[in-house]
This record gives sequence, structure tokens and C-alpha cells, in this order.
Amino acid sequence: MKARLPQGYGKQNMNQLMQQAQQVQENMKAKQAELEETEYSVTSGGGMVEITMKGTHQVTKLKINPDVVQPDDIEMLEDLVAAAVNEAVRVVDEAGEAEMGALTNGLNIPGL
Repeated sequence: MKARLPQGYGKQNMNQLMQQAQQVQENMKAKQAELEETEYSVTSGGGMVEITMKGTHQVTKLKINPDVVQPDDIEMLEDLVAAAVNEAVRVVDEAGEAEMGALTNGLNIPGL
């Protein structure tokens, strides 16, 4: 036994679904552009090293407290800078995932 649906029922719902998908895609593109321009600042070593990074993972600012610069301990400075960069990357990625997840309501969309 076949169920009869009103004429045009499936087509109307498909059109609405396609419009909604297109709107989500446009919102995601706009949010991605916004995230790429957003700057995130993090510190390491109790504030001795500060990194500012854009959403594109481009470092735009590096600030090192002069108290931490000791010629005989360059290795510590290198470790602090690496830690700050890694933390900035983590913060940028986490913010992007949270913002995009809010747009898709938790849907796992391949390629996004």
C-alpha cells in the first residue's frame, strides 16, 4: 500500500532544505572570514612572553619581558616562545571550532 502525499509536498520541502543549507553555508563563510581577522593574545612563563596571533595562525606580535632575557639561558627563552606559540595555536583552533560548531548546531559536516 502506497501513501499518498499532497501534490508538490516533497519538492517544497526539498526547496526549503536547499535554501536552509545555502544560508548555513553563507553564514559559515562569513564566520570563517571573521575568525581569520580576529586576534588572540596568550602568555607563557607567567606573562614573560606574550604572543598575538590572527585566526590564520599568523603571529602579529611577540612581546618578551626584558627580565627573562639572560644570555646564558637562551634555551629557556626559546622554550617560553615555543610554549606561547603553541598555546596561541590551540586558542585559535578552539575558538574556530566553537564558533563553527555553533553555526552547524553540532552537525559533523565533512570538509568544515
